[in-house]
Amino acid sequence: MPSGLFALLDDIATIAKVAAASIDDIGAAASKAGVKAAGVVVDDTAVTPRYVTGFTPDRELPIIWRITKGSIFNKLVLILPALLLLSTFVPWAITPLLMLGGAYLCFEGAEKVIHSLQEDKTSLAEDAEIVADKDHEEAMVKGAVRTDFILSAEIMVIALNEVLDEHFAMRAATLAVVAVAITVAVYGVVGLIVKMDDIGLHMAKEGNSARRAIGRGLVSFMPKLLSALAVIGTAAMLWVGGQIVLHGLHEYHIGGIAEALESLAHSIAGGLPLEGLWTWLVKATGDGIFGLLLGGVIVGVMHLLPGKKAAH
Repeated sequence: MPSGLFALLDDIATIAKVAAASIDDIGAAASKAGVKAAGVVVDDTAVTPRYVTGFTPDRELPIIWRITKGSIFNKLVLILPALLLLSTFVPWAITPLLMLGGAYLCFEGAEKVIHSLQEDKTSLAEDAEIVADKDHEEAMVKGAVRTDFILSAEIMVIALNEVLDEHFAMRAATLAVVAVAITVAVYGVVGLIVKMDDIGLHMAKEGNSARRAIGRGLVSFMPKLLSALAVIGTAAMLWVGGQIVLHGLHEYHIGGIAEALESLAHSIAGGLPLEGLWTWLVKATGDGIFGLLLGGVIVGVMHLLPGKKAAH
């Protein structure tokens, strides 16, 4: 009987070691996949704050929480199972679906650019009335979750690509870890960004002179940061969207645009200090310009459809 107990304990210890090793493997794979997806994560972080701009301070965190829940739902309930099924049964369908998502990002980015070039005829009072409307919050949350879906799909596909050779359970576990970790990181940073002015206001009201000066600096700086993030977010949509579509065209050997852009980047950056950085900048700029042109075409087509109109 004692020998049987010791054998059982030994088996349990062995199982525990295997489980620990599996957890380590999942963590390593998730870390590697997360690094590969870092560019899209930055885009996601830059895009989201514009959906919260203009709301009263008491609504900012609840809105971010709603978007966060929508993002988790996107990744774990919609994207993860779909990618696992697609990668197992119809892997050829992933690229065209991603290209459709990229085209949508180009459309939304171009629409924002067109809107920014148009004269804003609404008064401050009308803007305040729009923000106060309960339907406006609902529209902003839906828009944020919709955009998050596209960016999340790209993040998850990048992560999947890093573990394609692993068994099904390993792929599923890695994608789940990436989904949760990236969502917490992105929306944690977004929450900090949108509440930083409130933190600054609190600091400016009490404490020593240095603390109050820092607080006033934060209050003054945050509107500029949010404006900059709005621009960065729009540029990010065009860059990521254009990059996704161009990568798809490259996969299908269509047009030669991606190849020409790659060649141009290397010819411009060749021999320069920090050549890799300059190559990336040229390619990113080219991706963004392509995204803007493609998005502009889609906006034009949408404008011609009955009952549709361009940027609003």
